[in-house]
Amino acid sequence: MAALLAAVAAAGVYSWLSAPVVAVIGAAPAYKPNLANGEIIFNAGGCASCHAVPDQPDRTRLGGGVAIKSPFGTFYAPNISSDPTDGIGKWTDTDFVNAVMHGVSPSGQHYFPAFPYTSYQHARREDVLDLFAYLKTLPAVAGKVRDHNVSFPFNIRRNVGIWKFLFMDGKPFVADGTKSPQWNRGAYLVNSFGHCAECHSPRNALGGIIPGERFAGGPNPEGEGWVPNITQKRLGEWSAKDLAYFLRNGELPDGDSVGGAMTRVIKNTSQLSDEDLAAMADYLKSLPPVDGPPRPKRKEGGA
Repeated sequence: MAALLAAVAAAGVYSWLSAPVVAVIGAAPAYKPNLANGEIIFNAGGCASCHAVPDQPDRTRLGGGVAIKSPFGTFYAPNISSDPTDGIGKWTDTDFVNAVMHGVSPSGQHYFPAFPYTSYQHARREDVLDLFAYLKTLPAVAGKVRDHNVSFPFNIRRNVGIWKFLFMDGKPFVADGTKSPQWNRGAYLVNSFGHCAECHSPRNALGGIIPGERFAGGPNPEGEGWVPNITQKRLGEWSAKDLAYFLRNGELPDGDSVGGAMTRVIKNTSQLSDEDLAAMADYLKSLPPVDGPPRPKRKEGGA
């Protein structure tokens, strides 16, 4: 009897912890979307980096298909075009807000955190709705994306609820009254839609960002190379102008050019205004130096 009661209690706790949590916005006041702001959010969020159809030049064809490798398996970015069958053309505002800010699908399932909703949770609802309105103006692209290739037990979506309980705080972005409007704008873009910490932070065994080493770089989650530290530990000699110029053109202060996955990021940030790039640079320059995990030494004779 004791074992049975313990099992029932454990099942109840599991059910509670793993249940999808969504926002109820049906009673929210009517909102008229700002398409121009939606385009800014589209570029700041780098939506095209993952969701544009691979191997074609049009970054507005959001049919998905990009493979996102991780220690837990390979995820494939879904179709988020306006196609009513294969994309998000039939979604409601509530569906989109729940997906972006809470990582929950219209059918009530958890999305895997390869979708960086841990950062998007800090976004403003109005910006999310502006983004949704803008996405609906882009071309409909037919075609379903293949299923994720994730092994057991990481393929059990219900378990993602427990992951969210551990690694999502659900807190909105709050401006710092002691800082300038420019700094606060940069902090908002970097920590919400820009989701810079998602790639530039080391993670623990469960795939959660290590809080004390946020922005400190680490192993590339896709398995090859190293993601650089973007605190003042590494960027101390960069000026804010250097950073803004890098986000515009992908050029480093020494004249070298960025490579790898960051080239896709630059295609998005290059579309932002000078004011927003300066704001992001201002915030990044304010990050204190943080030691990240030690980078492995290169093998003799290696590149």
